[in-house]
Amino acid sequence: MAQPLLLIAAGGTGGHMFPAQALAEAMLARGWRVRLSTDARGARYVGGFPAAVEVSEVSSATFARGGLLAKMLAPLRILAGILSATLRMLREKPAVVVGFGGYPTIPALAAAYILRRPRMIHEQNGVLGRVNQFFAARVDRVACGTWPTTLPGGVTGEHTGNPVRAAVMERAGAGYIPPGDYPMSIVIIGGSQGARILSDVVPAAIAGLPEGLLTRLRVAHQARAEDIDRVVAAYHDAGVRAEVAPFFDDIPRRFSEAQLVISRAGASSVADLSVIGRPAILIPYAAATGDHQSANARGLVDAEAAVLIPEKALDAGGLGAQIEAILTQPKAAERMAQAALAQGRPDATDRLCALVETLARSS
Repeated sequence: MAQPLLLIAAGGTGGHMFPAQALAEAMLARGWRVRLSTDARGARYVGGFPAAVEVSEVSSATFARGGLLAKMLAPLRILAGILSATLRMLREKPAVVVGFGGYPTIPALAAAYILRRPRMIHEQNGVLGRVNQFFAARVDRVACGTWPTTLPGGVTGEHTGNPVRAAVMERAGAGYIPPGDYPMSIVIIGGSQGARILSDVVPAAIAGLPEGLLTRLRVAHQARAEDIDRVVAAYHDAGVRAEVAPFFDDIPRRFSEAQLVISRAGASSVADLSVIGRPAILIPYAAATGDHQSANARGLVDAEAAVLIPEKALDAGGLGAQIEAILTQPKAAERMAQAALAQGRPDATDRLCALVETLARSS
């Protein structure tokens, strides 16, 4: 019997691509063939996908970037992508199509709708993205990574949690070493968007910590390429040992070794924090659609596993006070780590796989 084909469509950010990678890894292990449909931005993340996953770049576009001409051409590029995806889908007949959000998912999901192929979406955030909002009533299942998720009227969602990559699962529940009189690690993750304010504020906040604390700190700070020189200089001037880079490909290891994580509240970051179990200071990206990062952070904050600082309230003094409070209260930090772990859904990938296989059988 031929292996069933799963077509995964995901947009060009880590928030979409990391859970897509987790599903791809798991479905390959279950004997499925997997093809990933993405755009040029998403192709930057495919290095982490198993080699057995076929990757195809589709013609798509966003109305949120580029000049007037690019916005005018966007519908034509999307239509071209839909036509190409429909013709290919007629040949391949995927058993299930799963979209993870972003404009590059439009061609595959539209083709699946036109051809009535079994289809579902997975929304990572507590508020549906624009594309998932459009397709929510046009798919057979809506899987939700954050709960509760705001859904359109008449649409029912299923809480699966956010799948995490195999590299994160390898560190699931890793023992937490609370802060103490020894070298301590802080990890700062800004995400692909809105990282600049963290580069502006975090080094200054850390520089203002008491000297006895500063000398024990090691910092890993993910910053935009154009900000790296000034971030490196800020830590150097403060006498802080810091590694600064535009991207870390070993985030699971760094999280597992950290006493504290300072991060945006992207869905994948929140999922990684809860599966590994680490105290966090979360600073939701103010420009996120529908303020969805605040919704993402709600579970960890309500569980007292994380401190939330709204972007408009972020300053070096206030952030420094929160960092100092966590790193000087080991028992409280350990309770935060345990509370984060209790919020985790390490079975999220299995739940999503079960939905895919149920959808394939019912069709």
